[in-house]
Amino acid sequence: MPDSIFSLEGRTALVTGAVYGIGFAIAKALADAGATIVFNARSQASVDRGLAAYAAEGIDAHGYVFDVTNEEAVDEAVSTISNAVAPIDVLVNNAGIIKRIPMTQMSAAEFREVVDIDLTGPFIMAKAVLPAMIERGGGKIINVCSMMSELGRETVSAYAAAKGGLKMLTRNIASEYGQYNIQCNGIGPGYIATPQTAPLRERQADGSRHPFDQFIVARTPAARWGDPADLAGPAVFLASRASDFVNGHVLYVDGGILAYIGKQP
Repeated sequence: MPDSIFSLEGRTALVTGAVYGIGFAIAKALADAGATIVFNARSQASVDRGLAAYAAEGIDAHGYVFDVTNEEAVDEAVSTISNAVAPIDVLVNNAGIIKRIPMTQMSAAEFREVVDIDLTGPFIMAKAVLPAMIERGGGKIINVCSMMSELGRETVSAYAAAKGGLKMLTRNIASEYGQYNIQCNGIGPGYIATPQTAPLRERQADGSRHPFDQFIVARTPAARWGDPADLAGPAVFLASRASDFVNGHVLYVDGGILAYIGKQP
């Protein structure tokens, strides 16, 4: 419905790192709502894989090679996209990495790499698109946060630090640029069933669930892992006119895990 407040007809959305997984699911949802999709990856091979995946879904996406941590490359890419496709109306900062290493065994270089991609990258991307959004009278920025924006867990010190920082960057962008009709919000996926988490959900040799699978299902009121499609509605909401007075918020799509203390033993 083009006249729906959830319609993204005529909007251009840049979703970073959206070759597969959560980023791809978000981009597909935005495309289904009418948006033109642009994505990036760090190699042409990855961009080509992404283009093929979008084409298989009937989506005419535009892929570009650049690294979100390279400010000069980002500025050049944003300018190219604006001229070759259209100005960016919606930015989704999805690109990210995680290194599961105990803190005492993690090098400072490894810590910095995670923070650089997961926190500095969104800063660079937002900084690149904000001037044109201000000039054009508004825009949407969605930062892919995490339950680790709120919680700690073993082996993810760098990731938790970066995602906690991303939550506060989200709030600060909202505070600083809300006056220009720019809404910056976060989306916080819970544990999502993707190819990357498949090994954690495999049945054991005796037919029992993987211990981590058991832990997540028991810890989640919905009693299941999330599906990438569960992110579709929240992403469209945060990208559309429906969220024009929602700013600086992190919408957790976690099946209720953050609200739940867990089952009594």
